[in-house]
Amino acid sequence: MCLLLGATGVGKTLLVKRLQKLSSRDGKGDLGDLPPTRPTVGTNLTDIVAQRRITIRELGGCMGPIWSSYYGNCHSLLFMVDTSNPTQLSSSCVQLLALLSAEQLAEASVLILFNKIDLPCYMTIEEIKSLIRLPDLIACAKQNITTVEISARKGTGLSEVLRWLEDTHRTNG
Repeated sequence: MCLLLGATGVGKTLLVKRLQKLSSRDGKGDLGDLPPTRPTVGTNLTDIVAQRRITIRELGGCMGPIWSSYYGNCHSLLFMVDTSNPTQLSSSCVQLLALLSAEQLAEASVLILFNKIDLPCYMTIEEIKSLIRLPDLIACAKQNITTVEISARKGTGLSEVLRWLEDTHRTNG
């Protein structure tokens, strides 16, 4: 099982829909028009069928206080950050720290997704990584952490996410 977490409005639902379409096309081709999305209240389960079936459980950002009740059986974690919203950065950092310190997630592989790189924003990715002290987080975390810059809207970086999911779930079951 893969958990997809992040604050409300960061693009989690769009990511899952885009990954599902991308995996059905073997990672190639046009993603087409933007699918309709709405904020997730609760949880969505989506199967991505790549080299094997990977189930992604997306939890709504408003469910942050109870995310921990979903940590069991989590092999991988996708954590999404909205790069176009600097005011949300500190709360995203606090959420990430809580995830990385959770004992149930100690063995999970983590992919941090810096989303919305196609939008004008106040800070560069380097500035964001510096503000959340990403090098320190990676050095201190028990988990294997990878980062990728994406645009779920335009499809930038999504093939890397799909490849990471395939590789992670090939080795982790």
